[in-house]
Amino acid sequence: MRGPKQIFAVTWLNLRNLPQRIGSSVVAVIGVAAVVLVFAAVLSMAKGFERTMISAGSDDTAIIMRSGSTSELNSGLSNEQALIIAESPGVLKDGDAPVMSAELYVVVDVKKKSTGTDANVPFRGVQSGAFDVRKNVSLADGRMFEPGKNEFIVGRSAQQEFAGLETGSTIRFGQTEWSVVGSFEAGGSVSESELWTDVRVLQGAYRRGNGFQSVRVKLQSEASLSELEAALEADPRINPDVMSEKEYYSGQAAPISQFIKLVGYPLTILMAIGAVFGALNSMYSSVSVRGKEIATLRALGFGPLSILVSTMIESTILALVGGLLGGAIAYLAFNGFQVSTLNGATFSQVVFDFAVTPDLLIDGLKAALIIGAFGGLFPAIRAARLPVAQALREL
Repeated sequence: MRGPKQIFAVTWLNLRNLPQRIGSSVVAVIGVAAVVLVFAAVLSMAKGFERTMISAGSDDTAIIMRSGSTSELNSGLSNEQALIIAESPGVLKDGDAPVMSAELYVVVDVKKKSTGTDANVPFRGVQSGAFDVRKNVSLADGRMFEPGKNEFIVGRSAQQEFAGLETGSTIRFGQTEWSVVGSFEAGGSVSESELWTDVRVLQGAYRRGNGFQSVRVKLQSEASLSELEAALEADPRINPDVMSEKEYYSGQAAPISQFIKLVGYPLTILMAIGAVFGALNSMYSSVSVRGKEIATLRALGFGPLSILVSTMIESTILALVGGLLGGAIAYLAFNGFQVSTLNGATFSQVVFDFAVTPDLLIDGLKAALIIGAFGGLFPAIRAARLPVAQALREL
């Protein structure tokens, strides 16, 4: 027997004898599983937040704000400027009417259902074209708010996360009482964290005159963005920032995603170091108790390479089992788990789901295999170099 046949034979023998070393093997598996679990759980927050933010954006929808604005909250546009934007080149028209929505963005206080603590929720005033300039937005229940009335519809995510927003209920913001007349879905995007009402009603309730904070327009095509931007920058009556919705939301998602990753990766690395030592301990223990067995195999003609490779394979298989276990627990426990966090750009809550994605699980398995390889390397070298006579004397 030579080469692959020897490796297969020794590996099969090692795996058959695993029940005899169940304690140390379980420790190694649990250590790797914990690493993958933490890795997937922490980074699934970043994945979920990015997905919620970016899925709201579209390349063929432009958002226009005042130049220098970091978000809608600190932007401002006049009614005249909104009309200029609506008639600019590159804007899609439905007949003679531009497909657009001039909008106002304020923040209101509600209570979280889970904790009863205060939370800032976006209250957006929109025009009738709000559904047309956004993708995947549709009423889920109830009806649309009526223009001129203190009524609003609520995003499904906000309705699930915050108290007092059930369809048919009334809620007071400041000095004004509002009726919740329906809820809407937006493909799980950040829009589902918002409340929508008639922009003219919101302007009156919050004494904002006839101004807006942003204008959304549907573009004739993705390439029309540059045409629109050039036309608006050339107009002295308006000093705008023009960008696609996807670009806008990607910019808002980046800081929080980077912060989560900044915390998640070092934590995973520290735990991985601990798991490597756990795998080392397990494999050294395996080599120690199998000294007589290894010596017998060497005496029968099995080469040191077959001993080394089989030990590495055993360590890698244990790590793979741990990785699969950790990934499965992470998926079952965290995927789709709904939470909310503060969007620093708008100082309002964004409701999102943890997203344990396939690429995240694959990365976790890669980390598990690396841990298994490092954890098995030095014990494998020791096993391969173990002299026959010495091994027989030790046991």
